[in-house]
Amino acid sequence: MTPLTPMEQSQSQSQTQTQSMSGGVRRVVLERYAVEHLTRYAYTAPVSQSWQLLHLVPRSLPWQSLLSHALHIDPLPDERHDAADAFGNTATHFALHGAHRQLQVRMECVVEVGPRPSDFSAGANVSWEAVRDAVHHEPQLDDLVPARMRESTLLVPWSEAARVYAAPAFVLGRSWLECVTDLMQRIHRDFEFEPGATTVSTSVDEVLYQRSGVCQDFAHLMLACLRGHGLPARYVSGYLLTDPPEGQERLMGVDASHAWVAAYSPQLGWVEFDPTNNQLADERYITLAWGADFADVVPLRGVILGGGEQDMVVEVSVVPGV
Repeated sequence: MTPLTPMEQSQSQSQTQTQSMSGGVRRVVLERYAVEHLTRYAYTAPVSQSWQLLHLVPRSLPWQSLLSHALHIDPLPDERHDAADAFGNTATHFALHGAHRQLQVRMECVVEVGPRPSDFSAGANVSWEAVRDAVHHEPQLDDLVPARMRESTLLVPWSEAARVYAAPAFVLGRSWLECVTDLMQRIHRDFEFEPGATTVSTSVDEVLYQRSGVCQDFAHLMLACLRGHGLPARYVSGYLLTDPPEGQERLMGVDASHAWVAAYSPQLGWVEFDPTNNQLADERYITLAWGADFADVVPLRGVILGGGEQDMVVEVSVVPGV
């Protein structure tokens, strides 16, 4: 996902909805988007069997509504079923039992996104140590069990280098919100966004060493830093609206999926930080799925028999104002 420019950060198209609240009227800005996510595999030899797992259904959240959704799979699957995974994401399982030389999965949806909670006064003065200790002693704080999001994973293992890197942000007695915001800003400042500099298997320590990567790397790094200090945080996968340069038409298929981090405090709940763009998530962020790391939310992955070599193409378009 390409970082936003200042111009992109100021541009958006929106709808306005009026709501009555406690005898007054509040204007709520709602952003509506059409999203298309296309994945195409081409194989050099026939695939005789294919079993696939998708995470391609945007979540329904207090600030996000899924207005329509369609999933087109070619060839048509012989088996398919949807079920909620351990994190509450919708997971689609399908299988192909006939020989095929290509596989195409196209997701189309329309979503409406409103403001996320933005009143941080309740947790403004709560120290990061208090948050750490509260989660340690009261692990069942919500149905996602934030304490689980403090544990290391295969893609985000314990990293002493990450803990040391983050330490200057975690001054004793400093508020949790200030610490996490500082960490986000440090990652944005210290690391260069460089497509192709890393792969899915690049470790957190390697990213720290080379000081470059993409949004997935920066999210994993931020998770390692927070978990290294005993703080819960989860990986969020989705889409982010980006606008073309002024005077140019929007292009189709040039956007990409995006990744950011949601950190937890008992007072504020889950607050979403984007280290790639150095900002909190807002109405331009479309949430697809979340988990402990990227492995929990891969848009499409599976196992095949045969196929030889394969070529994969992914295209994503996010169009506002539909």
